[in-house]
Amino acid sequence: MKKLIAGALLMGASTLAFAQPGCGVGSMIWKGQSGVAPHVLAATTNGTFGNQTFGMTTGTLGCKTNESVQSMAMYMDSNIDKVARDMSRGSGENLDTLAVLLGVQESDRESFRTLLQDNFAAIFPSSETTSGEAVDAIVALLEKDDSLSKYVAA
Repeated sequence: MKKLIAGALLMGASTLAFAQPGCGVGSMIWKGQSGVAPHVLAATTNGTFGNQTFGMTTGTLGCKTNESVQSMAMYMDSNIDKVARDMSRGSGENLDTLAVLLGVQESDRESFRTLLQDNFAAIFPSSETTSGEAVDAIVALLEKDDSLSKYVAA
């Protein structure tokens, strides 16, 4: 049993070693240190405190973001259910509001709506998804899209 637990911990630590800790309190505490141990500790600290979403939304804790993403995050905080409903349908004033807040041009709005509708399950994997988690998922999707990534560039 001890070997099983040790193996699981080792696998988890090795997975964290390859993940980039990005920004957050852990990254700030372990900043400037190299090697696997500080990297794992930074990622673990970030995961434990769950502060990356806050930092990415507000542009604090060493996270870079743009004002339009911050505006979208603030809107999502108050309207998450309405946004989720519109996103699942691929249309609606709340989805259009997200596009406006992000500065999505008219010519890109159909692609924007389609991308979010097609990835609804990834953005809202459960009914317990927070607005911060949804914003992070939206930003990640937009960053990967060649024509829409310009709207979330920091």
